Amino acid sequence: MRVVLLGGSGFIGRALTSRLLDNNAHVVVTSRNPERGRYLIPEGHSFHVDFALWDGKSPDQLAPHIKSADAVVNLIGSSIGDGRWTDERKALIHDSRISAGTGLCNAVSMLDDKPKVVIQASAIGYYGSQPTSPEEQYVTESSPAGQGFLASVCKDWENSTACMDISGSRRVIIRTGLVLGDGGVLQKFLTPFRMGMGGPLGSGHQVMSWIHIQDQVDAIIHLINTPSCEGAFNLTSPYPETMTDFCSALGTVLGKPSWLRVPAAVLRMAMGEMAEELILQGQRVLPEKLLDSGFCFSYPSLTDALKNILNR
Repeated sequence: MRVVLLGGSGFIGRALTSRLLDNNAHVVVTSRNPERGRYLIPEGHSFHVDFALWDGKSPDQLAPHIKSADAVVNLIGSSIGDGRWTDERKALIHDSRISAGTGLCNAVSMLDDKPKVVIQASAIGYYGSQPTSPEEQYVTESSPAGQGFLASVCKDWENSTACMDISGSRRVIIRTGLVLGDGGVLQKFLTPFRMGMGGPLGSGHQVMSWIHIQDQVDAIIHLINTPSCEGAFNLTSPYPETMTDFCSALGTVLGKPSWLRVPAAVLRMAMGEMAEELILQGQRVLPEKLLDSGFCFSYPSLTDALKNILNR
């Protein structure tokens, strides 16, 4: 199987590359700087991956790399959590995703021998945020798009590759939650907890819809290998947790207290709009279509997931 990864040097991309290579796939990773990209691939795998030059927008440059591919996975997008959301930062978050998606869509349309399937990244931010999320409030793939900056970005992100729905390539959209692993969002929690100063952010009532990095990459491979899977799929554990429960579980696994709550006002002052959408509000997202497709989670339980990641 030949798989082309766009954005393969990021947190999810590196883990996906490793898992694909374990499955004897031929992996091609596009990069603006292929030589630099080689050193971002997990140790032991870098010399088993082909690197291809792509500027992240030009269809002419991309088309030869994706011709006749079994799968293309588009993960490109500037990080939403690196730095305060200034106007310039928000434009970068949006435009990096749309440029890559549009370039990919146009590249596919140029080819006679098209990729069999395109996996298009998105996020659960598509559904907007809920200030509080009682047990009965949840969203699935059939729920409508929400409001706010992230919802707007996700809608445009998904629409950037919509032309492939009539191109002959199967398209799957992955709306990913908080990915837990050795890297990513979990690392931002570990330092205060290890210092004995961990605790919930904001009210603690907001729901965190999360997924273990192993389930994330296994779900992507499952969607590649299951021809009946098309459209949007939520990549989240079936058991989302509130911020308070998440921090309590993390404290228990680390053997540390979870007592120091950070007030919402402090987060708003420090992070502005980003705090509101990324931290203080949440969504109870369920992976209804993914479960119906026959996917089995290795780590549906938060405690088991944290124990695995932290080797406890």
